[in-house]
Amino acid sequence: MKKKLVILTGAGISAESGLKTFRDSDGLWENYRLEDVATPMAWQRDPALVLEFYNQRRKDVLNVQPNAAHIALAELDNYFDVTIITQNIDDLHERAGSKHILHLHGEILKSRSSLDAELLYDCRTDISIRDRCSRGSQLRPHVVWFHEAVPMLEPAASIASEAEFFLVVGTSLQVYPAAGLIHYAPYGAKKFLVDPNIPIISELKNWKMIEAKATIGVPSLVHDLKVMSAH
Repeated sequence: MKKKLVILTGAGISAESGLKTFRDSDGLWENYRLEDVATPMAWQRDPALVLEFYNQRRKDVLNVQPNAAHIALAELDNYFDVTIITQNIDDLHERAGSKHILHLHGEILKSRSSLDAELLYDCRTDISIRDRCSRGSQLRPHVVWFHEAVPMLEPAASIASEAEFFLVVGTSLQVYPAAGLIHYAPYGAKKFLVDPNIPIISELKNWKMIEAKATIGVPSLVHDLKVMSAH
């Protein structure tokens, strides 16, 4: 039986494919203030601006490719029972070939009803202010905004609690509640972190740290994990 490997990925892994993160420049995302485009209040105040912002994010995602880190992680499906928990709203893990991915913060390539969160639609083009769900309400991006609940957090915590191997890639572990998932990994699990800027957090003292960009550190670690999977 394959051992359970849980991988938590953040913006850093997608940044290496060319996707900008909101932390790149003092909380600005392509010159937008987060408060103006990524909160329920912004949606109520100016839905057209919010749609414009996420329409551009969607184009950005469709114009980039998985990188060496995404591809290396996908290889691990052959050696472990892998679940990737990602904070990212792109589909780069899917395109790299990973099979089991839980999106904590939603998916940019889906839209949803603003009336019923269960009404989801595939979305690879712009959402306009006139686009409606089957129940007649305005479509919105299927993303979790700041100040909204994270519906997938509980399933993610349950998955993390089953880990025999736990790997964190490309996240500062500063964004909650996602960062709190490290506390659900069992004490005896083998834990690894790959990031060019290792966070100083006391809970990480027994982790193996790889201080490198994801495209460098992940392929190297994956090589080692393949060996470990056989023991």
